Amino acid sequence: MTEQQKPAEGVTPEVTFDEFRRIDIRVGKVLEASRVPNSAKLVKLILDIGGQKKQCIAGVGTAYSPEQLQDKLIAVVTNMKPRSLMGLVSEVMLLAAGDGPEISILSINKPVSTGARVT
Repeated sequence: MTEQQKPAEGVTPEVTFDEFRRIDIRVGKVLEASRVPNSAKLVKLILDIGGQKKQCIAGVGTAYSPEQLQDKLIAVVTNMKPRSLMGLVSEVMLLAAGDGPEISILSINKPVSTGARVT
């Protein structure tokens, strides 16, 4: 790969359409939200994703209080391998955008069913 062909720093290499289709992004509704003990950053969310309850451990605690997340419709990746954080299993990953220390959770701004696929 020549110097001109290398991706710019911070730019992720391209993926094919088929690779992208493997990511299952769905709408989840926050049923419960609480701070993870001994962590300023982590929040535990229990989500309804189309009638299934899934747990998400997310590093959004400096930007959002649990009360701000309650009943919110958010976009989550549902086919992630479960991961343990501070002894809690995270089954899905919420999507957020960040610009420095500020982050914004990708939320749904019109009523849609939980479990609806994000395309």
